[in-house]
Amino acid sequence: MISRWKRAARGVAFVLSAVALAAPATADEGSRGRELYGFCRQCHMDNGAGNPLYLAPNIAGLPEWYVARQLDKFHSGIRGTNFDDVAGMRMRPVGIWLEKESDRKAVAAYVASLPIVEPAPTLVGGDPERGKALYAPCSACHGPDAKGMEALGAPALDHQDDWYLLTQLEHFKSGIRGSKPQDVQGAQMRPMAMLLADEQAMKDVIAYIMTLGGAPKTAKE
Repeated sequence: MISRWKRAARGVAFVLSAVALAAPATADEGSRGRELYGFCRQCHMDNGAGNPLYLAPNIAGLPEWYVARQLDKFHSGIRGTNFDDVAGMRMRPVGIWLEKESDRKAVAAYVASLPIVEPAPTLVGGDPERGKALYAPCSACHGPDAKGMEALGAPALDHQDDWYLLTQLEHFKSGIRGSKPQDVQGAQMRPMAMLLADEQAMKDVIAYIMTLGGAPKTAKE
């Protein structure tokens, strides 16, 4: 079995080589984000729907402020420097490549302009009824409809991949994400993730969140 460290190293090597070949070119402000996103689509796809094979989540239609903040964190090293965060380590070189804050904002604006894509369910065994009660503390920041609240730095969750939500909850709980003092929002998420006793509780709350984007969605056993 390939170790997490080797998978992370291989992923970073791939991204670094691609980044080296994809230096930003000059473009007017209106098309800058679209141009720069040309590199991102290798993993996140043309429509931003992502690809679980690349550990790339659905980012289509995410709020501009949230995407820009995460790109800033990857750029500065607040995210993407833990060897147990394979996907984050793949994103870190991208954040470095987007050296200018204006470029990161341009990409964020383009991502936010993409039509929302409803993710396909992948997790099984989650109980949305149990998850509804577990989601109550989450609603204080993410809202009762999981639409998020910019003022609190809480992103929308209602159109996110279930597998990605599970991964991030696990990362927050274990300290892979949210343990750096500069990560204010991550530090707020860590204790919330710790309220979820185990993977089953995480699946339950995610199953409930998945119902908020429309009709209840569950993967087939």
